[in-house]
Amino acid sequence: MNGNRFGRLFQVTTFGESHGEAMGVTISGCPAGLELSEDDIQGDLDRRKPGQSMISTSRGEPDAVSIKSGIQDGYTTGTPIGMVIQNKDARSGKYEPFITAPRPSHGDFTYSAKFGTRNWGGGGRSSARETVNWVAAGAVAKKLLANEGIELKAHVNQIGDIEAPEVSFEQMLEHSEDNDVRCADPDAAAEMQELIESYQEEGDSIGGSIYFEARGVPVGLGAPRFDSLSARLGQAMMSVPATTAFEFGLGTEAAEWTGKERNDDWTFDDEGTPVPVENDHGGIQGGISSGEPIYGEVTLHAPTSIPKTQQTADWETGELKDEKVIGRHDPVLPPRGVPVVEAMLALTLVDFMLLSGRINPDRVDDQPGEYDTDYHPSNPRNE
Repeated sequence: MNGNRFGRLFQVTTFGESHGEAMGVTISGCPAGLELSEDDIQGDLDRRKPGQSMISTSRGEPDAVSIKSGIQDGYTTGTPIGMVIQNKDARSGKYEPFITAPRPSHGDFTYSAKFGTRNWGGGGRSSARETVNWVAAGAVAKKLLANEGIELKAHVNQIGDIEAPEVSFEQMLEHSEDNDVRCADPDAAAEMQELIESYQEEGDSIGGSIYFEARGVPVGLGAPRFDSLSARLGQAMMSVPATTAFEFGLGTEAAEWTGKERNDDWTFDDEGTPVPVENDHGGIQGGISSGEPIYGEVTLHAPTSIPKTQQTADWETGELKDEKVIGRHDPVLPPRGVPVVEAMLALTLVDFMLLSGRINPDRVDDQPGEYDTDYHPSNPRNE
């Protein structure tokens, strides 16, 4: 199976299945000299982990990260960073009815048809549990970006037909973690929570969307055509499980705007540099970052594992069967999807920062040839 690596210079390779022994990720291409600890990563993993609220799965996973390589005395060494997250609460028995009878709208049938076998416990490799690896890697990317003055955040802006009013970046930073829905508008969050709970009581699920934004991104990231920032960002976001749509700037609304309405006029800033008056282009023009905030939206469909009776076809017996997906599943995905979207945004941006030379790919202090550094280990015999 290919397709388990993301990135050009900041390369992330993941492994693990939902009910396997562990999940894991290797980062190749992280520069040396970045101060990094497990605590830097654990915070985002706690935001993604299951069992954190009444509107998430009750699976009890601590998602505690363990760094196995790439760190010396609290700093990255430039070598691959290996991280492992153990699975502690897997219960595969609930999935036995679906070993040869695929769950509706899952990857069960397509995986079996492609490979002739699959790890069926909890969905195996196709499970969204695999995103725990992405979030771990994304936390490292976020720290590299923060060193360059780049800050990013996401929040849930819609659940079902309830849409939050537009909020500022500052509101997202201050309030998106104040409620279980991770919506920065408290009134909309309360309505969303009520709607989610109503579907949960019915044994059903509901979809929604996540708004994301990045500030401090310099001009010039991305390349025309196939390596454009928008294209690579689209790949990143469409990789998130359950994603059905990705858009940036005006997105699909651009279909309703004329060219004159959408076009952003130019002016000069205080330093005499041309800058767009508006940012309807979402921080990307011609596939390259414009220096304006990058923003967009990711739409996630309703979780497909629901405890309602659904029809499946057992290819081993040749029978049609009515089955319920009994287990511990989320009634909605965006609240736990917020750190996943942030991670994919961070991984995309840090890769382009390295590709453009904005971050030295060898070392964060950008001092090639300098060996007597603050982060180089000391010889204890010299003390």
